[in-house]
Amino acid sequence: MKSAHEIAAPLLQRSQSYQSHGSDELTGAENSPIEQVALTVPITDNRNLPVVTFRMWTLGTLACALLSFLNQFFWYRREPLSITSISAQIAVVPLGHLMASVITDRVFFKGKRWEFTLNPGPFNMKEHVLITIFANSGASNVYAIHIVSAVKIFYKKNLTFFVSLLVVITTQVLGFGWAGIFRRYLVEPAAMWWPQNLVQVSLFRALHEKEERNKGGLTRNQFFLIAFICSFAYYIFPGYLFPILTSLSWMCWIFPSSVLAQQLGSGLHGLGIGAIGFDWSSISSYLGSPLASPWFATANIAIGFFLVTYVITPVAYWFDIYKAKTFPIFSDDLFTASGQRYNISAIIDSRFHLDSHAYEREGPLHLSIFFAMSYGVSFACLTATVVHVFLFNGKEIWELSKSAFQESKMDVHTKLMRKYKQVPEWWFMCILLVNIGATMFVCEYYNNQLQLPWWGIFLACGLAIFFTLPVGIITATTNQTPALNVITEYIIGYIYPGFPVANILFKVYGYISMKQGITFLQDFKLGHYMKIPPRTMFMAQIVGTIIAALVHLGTAWWLMETVPEICDRAMLPAGSPWTCPGDHVFYDASVIWGLIGPRRIFGDLGYYSATNWFFLGGAIAPLLVWLAYKAFPNQHWIRLITMPVLLGATVNMPPATAVNYTSWIILGFFSGFIAYRYYRSWWSRHNYVLSGALDAGLAFMGVLLYLCLGMEDVSLSWWGSDPDGCPLASCPTASGVFVKGCPVF
Repeated sequence: MKSAHEIAAPLLQRSQSYQSHGSDELTGAENSPIEQVALTVPITDNRNLPVVTFRMWTLGTLACALLSFLNQFFWYRREPLSITSISAQIAVVPLGHLMASVITDRVFFKGKRWEFTLNPGPFNMKEHVLITIFANSGASNVYAIHIVSAVKIFYKKNLTFFVSLLVVITTQVLGFGWAGIFRRYLVEPAAMWWPQNLVQVSLFRALHEKEERNKGGLTRNQFFLIAFICSFAYYIFPGYLFPILTSLSWMCWIFPSSVLAQQLGSGLHGLGIGAIGFDWSSISSYLGSPLASPWFATANIAIGFFLVTYVITPVAYWFDIYKAKTFPIFSDDLFTASGQRYNISAIIDSRFHLDSHAYEREGPLHLSIFFAMSYGVSFACLTATVVHVFLFNGKEIWELSKSAFQESKMDVHTKLMRKYKQVPEWWFMCILLVNIGATMFVCEYYNNQLQLPWWGIFLACGLAIFFTLPVGIITATTNQTPALNVITEYIIGYIYPGFPVANILFKVYGYISMKQGITFLQDFKLGHYMKIPPRTMFMAQIVGTIIAALVHLGTAWWLMETVPEICDRAMLPAGSPWTCPGDHVFYDASVIWGLIGPRRIFGDLGYYSATNWFFLGGAIAPLLVWLAYKAFPNQHWIRLITMPVLLGATVNMPPATAVNYTSWIILGFFSGFIAYRYYRSWWSRHNYVLSGALDAGLAFMGVLLYLCLGMEDVSLSWWGSDPDGCPLASCPTASGVFVKGCPVF
């Protein structure tokens, strides 16, 4: 890696309007030790820029509410369209400049304590960043909505709007406590660089800073506009005219009557060999933008995906382990021993509890082999995360802990941020303690609906605080977040089996509050890079989180009341988009871990007990990497083998499918390896801007298509409308198993 002084120039030249006597600037020799950060993030600050303005409140609230509505609306659809805050980041620019030009600049209560103005001057970058922080709250999926969907839609039980609202808000706000505790470890150190934030930093600078256009080249603004228009125009093909572009599974076309070929080649229902997608929504929907992923993280994911999808799964299937051939090779459904769909309602008693006698009568629950192996790999990812962080980051964590009350070495960005008033720790602790108390009250008072006893909250919080730091370190350095929800399901499933709502509620408080805390920490780092006053950031995050919770829940409730048979794949009309893939997986997990319980599936009474050996394998894997690194210290590539990312590569499958991964890995290779290594100048100027343009163009066209065509039920039906074209990929291959639409062997 080049040293900081070898970087010839910052990403963009500073606009003259940003140079004032209130500016702080450090020399390039004091730049960040992380080259991607040094190439992207400015080392200047203007503390005179107004931040908390009328424009910020108006546009921030609007962006947060609109993104919350749109993301929840599209979440229930077959291909969930995730509209990122980048869309709002772009859309508010003309609105901000318009407000700056038309709103009066009159000063109200001049000379008094409450003096203010609606228009403090030109629309500036810091206002824009804070609006985007608001939008980030709306862009994040409010995971607690899954509880509402599972109870009301799948179990068809009662859960009132007020109780749902309390659960959603307490879950979201609980993450603030974990964020406050771990700021010192995950925001201030330069090594915690949060790659995804660089996409937004690049875009902020492209939208605000003036740049000279090189002869024969493009400015970043021009490049962004061209890429945005192309992305916007192109999405009409995979989004409406030619949906098969989502997954071009050519093996199915060559062998239209072969179950084996379609199992291997289907990008949506099989292993995806040779399948590729030309749909940005499919590529970035589960793993984020491949352009924002460092190459070593992309390589880890590629190896992990190959290992699980093309080694473990086919070997287990063709050796018929766990009667794998009786079920589809890739499916998120739950099955009986004969390969038929499991009737979950038949094993639930009137108290919303497992009916043991009915379960014995129906027989044990079975999973597709990929679903079973994905749980095993999740077990390995859990132990690998803890061991990896202990071995590779333990020393740094200990040093940071020792320096908690003394001044330690700071990078350039931390030095600039120390000039602002910091958020006191007790603010976070008060929110944390009040929220825990409120959560315990809600669970006890409404126990007939929520099932979770008060002690479960303490246990969930203990797990959250234990895992926030190791998961945060991996996210901050690789742009991938290990999914550790399995451990919460496993623990409460053993301690308190037979109560599905208690299980999913424990998971949300134990895992999702941690994930929400990491989202807050990522926003803190964005504010850190862009020099936003910490107390202002804190305020924006609190308000944005509450707005997002209200709008997400209101939208979900409205859809559940107005869309007939939403999420019910058996009752929905053919081709209906309201299939809810994410909620199906959440519901399946509530049945596996909550209703039936891990002991009857993965324990001594279960059919899949051998998968517990993955826990041991996950703990050993990073130890082997660490020993190899110590034995060959000059081989620096060994240090880049990140076992939690490698083993956790497929934790999103299902609902993610093979084509989501194959296309993502190919683009990640071209961006993170080819462009970064051989076209460094182009990469530093355009890579993150391109990622933002692709996101924004897709989002605007996706919304436009729905408003103009989707709401009017205007659709096309032809060969190109089938997004996969592999009808036999989900067929079993065991002899004598009858499934509608499949050949009987």
